Amino acid sequence: MTLLDSARASRGRPLAVVRYRDVLRIPGAVRVLGGALIGRLPAGMAPLAVLLSADGAGEGTSAGLLAAVYLVANAIGGPLSARLVDRYGPQRVLPVGALLSGTAFLALAAGPAEIWWAVAVVTAAGAARPPLDAALRTLWGVPGMMPSPAHQRVALALDSGTQELIYIVGPLLVAVIVATTSASWALAATAAVGALGTALFVSTPVSRAHHGVKPQSAQPDWLGPIRSARLRVLYAAMACVGVTIGALTPLAVDAADQFDAPELSGGLPAAVSCGAVLGGLAYGARSWRGSTASHLIVLSVAFAAGWIPLTVTGSPTTALSAAAIPGLAMAPLLGAGFVTTSTFALPGHTTQAHALLVAFLDIGCAIGTAAAGVTHTQALLPAGAAAAALILATTRRRLTPAHPHVLPAMPDLDAKKEPHL
Repeated sequence: MTLLDSARASRGRPLAVVRYRDVLRIPGAVRVLGGALIGRLPAGMAPLAVLLSADGAGEGTSAGLLAAVYLVANAIGGPLSARLVDRYGPQRVLPVGALLSGTAFLALAAGPAEIWWAVAVVTAAGAARPPLDAALRTLWGVPGMMPSPAHQRVALALDSGTQELIYIVGPLLVAVIVATTSASWALAATAAVGALGTALFVSTPVSRAHHGVKPQSAQPDWLGPIRSARLRVLYAAMACVGVTIGALTPLAVDAADQFDAPELSGGLPAAVSCGAVLGGLAYGARSWRGSTASHLIVLSVAFAAGWIPLTVTGSPTTALSAAAIPGLAMAPLLGAGFVTTSTFALPGHTTQAHALLVAFLDIGCAIGTAAAGVTHTQALLPAGAAAAALILATTRRRLTPAHPHVLPAMPDLDAKKEPHL
């Protein structure tokens, strides 16, 4: 019986109480989560490493451009790579992406200090970066991995909470390496960490057993998950959430200038991430009343309201404390988005559906960063999240599944290919 079958059989009853320890005790869970976290560290390391590398080469005016190129390239390449993972499985796709992305980082470190070269290799590094986050969320639903939908929900919440560590540890790691060696070594470390995490991820039994799903039609469906009206609504809301997240960095720099406190430029994003770790872990630690659609609405409203104290703060200390408040709602909001994506993604498109969610977040981040850099208005912080809440509230019916708590599993694998976990 698949997770979907068991969920339908038990509909009408609340989800069983599942704790984090129940998920982490599942054979292979710690290894696949740990590999994904290590393999995703380049997402937190690369923007800063690229920026410092460009500054060190005397290309200060192009440093921000290169960091933006990396993010945009990943937003485009991630869903395409995820599509290949859905079809051919993680073992055949993810290592190739890690190899290409890592090689590009090494080429940036060792290549000529020319802007055209930097743009080319940074584009390759971002486009080829393996979509480990989307692949992980797909594997949580593979038969034999999670014993129930409740376990899968908690696993997704654990993912949403712990992923914020990437954006805390990654920049700190780069800063330490640059301080002790150079920006070139930081780029090399980014390549090495990505390769190590990917190797750990694809070597897990559940990853080795998942060989992808062949499309039923000979004609490729390039739109894939975007054909789903429900997922389009979710993606639009997540793009608005991204506007808020993207606006934070330039506004943090403005706050650092306003208060004459340079530490705020990095401290405010770090405070948000710290709050997100705590909020995400708290959200998954228990089963909450209501549907996931209701959770999305409530959490998006809380995320919008949580920025208000920061916009009226009067000192660096209170600003750092206030920045943690919206973070408490951010990771749970993303976690509910992951659950909704897993609920409505069609078999054979799960990894791509999750990668598109991340891509729309990145697109929103790019818009928010650009808008905040031009307008310098703190109103963007609550406004983006409020727009997401409005979209979710007006389309609640579309985001409510026919059977509560249903999370679709991946199609059954051949018995000889199923992992014995």
